[in-house]
Amino acid sequence: MEQRIDYKKIAPKSVKGMYELEKYVADSELKDSLIQLVKLRASQINGCAYCIDMHTKDARQAGETEQRLYALSAWEESPFYTEKERAALQWTEVLTRISENGVSDELYESVRKHFTEVDLTALTMAIISINSWNRLAIGFRNIPGSYKPELAK
Repeated sequence: MEQRIDYKKIAPKSVKGMYELEKYVADSELKDSLIQLVKLRASQINGCAYCIDMHTKDARQAGETEQRLYALSAWEESPFYTEKERAALQWTEVLTRISENGVSDELYESVRKHFTEVDLTALTMAIISINSWNRLAIGFRNIPGSYKPELAK
């Protein structure tokens, strides 16, 4: 596999807004470990190997356990996640697959119980962001395994 375009290098302005969105999410009250779980789960759904590699590494750096990382694709059947994390993961799944069923009022209300409006906005922005990054990484074939967390911080 070969990367098609190094979009960050040839068109740095193209991702400037994405980095602003990432900064907004990082500066929010959401825990980094939750953000990483959400990004990893969306990347699993979208089949983005580069982002799965990245967010697995970042989640470990944020203190995630191997057990929780391995079980993430089956989070609904796993006892390792809090109710708040489950709500965030459900929100992630529904927004990532939004064209399939939309977002029901019942789901919104169940997620809303765990997050303030500000935090739910940040969570939604994290999901929007990772879905966009997934499309860039898949479309331009970012190479899995090349991401180094210490270089990104």
